[in-house]
Amino acid sequence: MVKLGALIGYGPKPDDLLRQAATHVDRILRGAKPADLPIGQPTTFELICNLKTAKALGVTIPKSILTLADQVVE
Repeated sequence: MVKLGALIGYGPKPDDLLRQAATHVDRILRGAKPADLPIGQPTTFELICNLKTAKALGVTIPKSILTLADQVVE
């Protein structure tokens, strides 16, 4: 969403979610019952900031946030 114009986004990395889903699919295809599979939670998160949107809104994103960001859209 940030790449489409949102100011800041923070959430689980899509690659991590897909990897966990693939693991569950593999286990099910090998015969495991879906009800017996553990419930997983995301383990890696990413922070993305959009400087173009910030400028359009007249908002200044602090340098401390920008240094923590995994991606900065300019």
